[in-house]
Amino acid sequence: MLADLGLIAAGALCAGVGGEIFVRGAVRAAAWLGVRPGLIGATVAAFATSAPELVVAVTAALEDAPAIALGNALGANVVNLGLVLGLSLLIGPSTVSQGGVTRDLPAAFAIPLLTAVFVGDGRLGRVEAVAMFAVFAGWLVLSVRQERETPEARLPSPHREHLRSLGLIGGGVALLLVAGETFVRGALGLAGRFGWDPFLVGATLVALGTTIPELATSVVAKLRGHDEIGLGTLLGSCIFNGGFIVPVAALITPPAIGFADVAVALGAGAVLVIAARPYRGAVLGRRRGALLLALYAAFIAALALG
Repeated sequence: MLADLGLIAAGALCAGVGGEIFVRGAVRAAAWLGVRPGLIGATVAAFATSAPELVVAVTAALEDAPAIALGNALGANVVNLGLVLGLSLLIGPSTVSQGGVTRDLPAAFAIPLLTAVFVGDGRLGRVEAVAMFAVFAGWLVLSVRQERETPEARLPSPHREHLRSLGLIGGGVALLLVAGETFVRGALGLAGRFGWDPFLVGATLVALGTTIPELATSVVAKLRGHDEIGLGTLLGSCIFNGGFIVPVAALITPPAIGFADVAVALGAGAVLVIAARPYRGAVLGRRRGALLLALYAAFIAALALG
């Protein structure tokens, strides 16, 4: 048990350091590439911090345990918008890009609904996985096209500055991957002692472990005054989890799971997307953060009682 707790502590440390390094590199890269930090957060950073979920999903699918993969991806989305965004907003309000809201929130809302439709027959097949890939690809193309229409001015910088930025990003990603892996190992070790259901483990402990990178990146971005990267990373990560990682796992081993088993996670994910949307102006404040945290707590309670 002490070894498992040690892995969790090591994962948290790697996540904190990796998040700090990655944010520094992403901001520097955005400046000399002439792209908005928000796009980096919604694409590059989101994919990088979702890498632990991808590793877990592929490994679980190859080991014929797709329920863990599905639970991890769906649970990670709830953690992203409920716990991570909620904590970030408690640190301080966030100004939301209207362009990002228009593009990312509909996709983040549509993907769990599409997943609910596809698992209605008790199985997420390969044909459905391809359809989910198509939705993800459409969002990605739209993101790139919108960025090309409104590029930011490039800031001149020497070649060594480029290399330093890439080095920071690479080092941050490496530490974030280590963080997710070590945390998951520790969490699974603890969960194994209690004999929990695989989907429940995936949606709670594993999801929390693989979301440590998102938590670290978002909090560090908030503390450094870069709201775009934090919020963009969370929304982009949700879209990557549902539109890319779930289909990858389903292509390897289609999960046979009933709608009732995933209803709580899918419903919580959709509700949190609605709750994260700015309704008055473009600012999300501490009250919204408290609401998101309350919804996350309700999700955990619903799983425990179920």
